[in-house]
Amino acid sequence: MFDPKKVKVGIAPIGWVNDDMPDLGAENTFEQILSEAALAGYVGTEVGNKYPKDPALLKTYLEPRGLEIANAWFSSFLITQPYEEVERAFIAHRDYLHALGAKIIGLSEQGHSIQGQMETAIFDCKYVMNDAEWGLLLTGLNKLGALAREKGMRLTVHHHMGTVVQTADEINRLMAGTDPDLVGLLYDVGHLAYCGEDPLAVLSKHIGRVLHVHLKDIRPDIVARVRAEKLSFLQGVRMGAFTVPGDGSVDFVPIFRALAEYGYAGWLLVEAEQDPAVANPFVYAVRARKYIREAAGV
Repeated sequence: MFDPKKVKVGIAPIGWVNDDMPDLGAENTFEQILSEAALAGYVGTEVGNKYPKDPALLKTYLEPRGLEIANAWFSSFLITQPYEEVERAFIAHRDYLHALGAKIIGLSEQGHSIQGQMETAIFDCKYVMNDAEWGLLLTGLNKLGALAREKGMRLTVHHHMGTVVQTADEINRLMAGTDPDLVGLLYDVGHLAYCGEDPLAVLSKHIGRVLHVHLKDIRPDIVARVRAEKLSFLQGVRMGAFTVPGDGSVDFVPIFRALAEYGYAGWLLVEAEQDPAVANPFVYAVRARKYIREAAGV
């Protein structure tokens, strides 16, 4: 289905150690994460909070395992902080990733985000930007995208539950208001399914802007409980709202087909945060890799 010379399959460390709730997987080392990712058949990973901050040191662990760094999360605060502060942090993040050979920078706007608030209802309390805030976000993203281009890299925006860019309408406005040469989309299947959007419809509309793909599935019964009981995003994660592709309710086959027919080139990156004490991360990594191989042909 995909051209194996153009598409790489990786996995994020968040199934082993959760960045937002470090007690989940606190016992797991970054060496274990890298080794198990490689053993499960992946060729890349994203950066987790236990990874060395020195690119040269991290490379000494990646290279023997045949792994690359695909991306690393960047939190921007373009609507709540002075642009200059965001730019300084972004440049440091960009340069770290560039030293590791990554081509993608995954950004999530965290101004007024509720994703990390343990007691805030994820379906009831999401912040909605006004026009002035949209202007700050769009202008800032174009500037950061130009900074990424200086290093031959591409900026992608990660739509995410609990942030100001979550829904299909918000993604539409984001894409319409930014320069396609400077700002791409980090397409996350699981977050769209979680908030009730149609992942395939969003992909079909913006497939030309998709530069990085996160593969995540949902358990709809748990998502329904999160909504009904007014629980937070983090509470939902602890309960198992997310799982790896092929283990939940999302039909990934038409998504893979659409990406392949378009000629997508880049990473397919499994990113499914669960409690590793409940969902053994290596077992689920192997399960996801087998599913992707069978469903996507890579």
